[in-house]
Amino acid sequence: MNKVMIAGTGSYLPEKILTNADLERMVETSDEWIITRTGIRERRICPPEMATSDLATEAAKRAMADAGVTAADIDGLICATITPDKQFPSTACLIQNNLELPPVPCFDISAACSGFIYALEIARNFIRNGTCGTMLVIAAETMSRVTDYTDRSTCILLGDGAGAAVVRRSERGHDGILGSHLAAAGKYAGLLHMPAGGSRMPASRETVEKRLHFMKMEGAALFKIAVQSMVDAASIIIRKAGLKIEDVSLVIPHQANLRIINSVMSGIGLPPEKVFVNIEKYGNMSAACIPIALDEAVRSGRVKPGDIILTVAFGAGLTWGANLIRWGKT
Repeated sequence: MNKVMIAGTGSYLPEKILTNADLERMVETSDEWIITRTGIRERRICPPEMATSDLATEAAKRAMADAGVTAADIDGLICATITPDKQFPSTACLIQNNLELPPVPCFDISAACSGFIYALEIARNFIRNGTCGTMLVIAAETMSRVTDYTDRSTCILLGDGAGAAVVRRSERGHDGILGSHLAAAGKYAGLLHMPAGGSRMPASRETVEKRLHFMKMEGAALFKIAVQSMVDAASIIIRKAGLKIEDVSLVIPHQANLRIINSVMSGIGLPPEKVFVNIEKYGNMSAACIPIALDEAVRSGRVKPGDIILTVAFGAGLTWGANLIRWGKT
């Protein structure tokens, strides 16, 4: 089996900022209430003329530049998103066109907040078995487009953004992705979902009037499941790799809620200084959270060659999972 590495990362965030003060003028809430319960101070919002594929394209360009690859080098593209430009064709195909990639396999996956973790493992296996040599893995979301700004329990959480990674065969035998753990439990699907817009409940005047094309969430029920699932995923992947939890240099968790992040770190037994948190700036961007945080951690110097990085996430499906990455571009 080929060894696999992350050769470059990139991210893109819209310029518009939606602050807690802005939300105070929209719904019955307060800056103090939001910060205390979520840790979020502001989030980025995509302008009307842009869509998920536009954010993804910019993040991909930056990742490709970081990796030193061109469009001709890309053998495949995976886009993790729950906010595609359209039901079809895939957002991945739209990104392919934007980047002028050759006619390589391009497809979307829908694993919500766990999307990047799922997509990275899919790319790893494409490369390990020799199907592809270099792949683009992108997670992009315009969560503001499925946010009900009359629902104060959810509108305070969500933002837009995109992150990308160039994943390729390691020419020098460096195994940069040590493994992944993926899981799901569809019995909990009703705890976090968008009711209308699919074949079960097609769009109609009634679904629009009832605001069923926005995300619905039962936060209290999700909290305990989220923490336990992420702790379990982290423990399983560390054990599979034959490592100890103290070998982990940095944890990059899904940025859903600061209280969840703190509970996960406590559950896996690592101190706060070993976690990367940017939720205060961006809120919950679903699948895009982890690759954006990874890109920021690398570019800020928080990640150094040889470091062991643990990514861990939980999202609608319900899905959850973890990647274990040994950082290094050689």
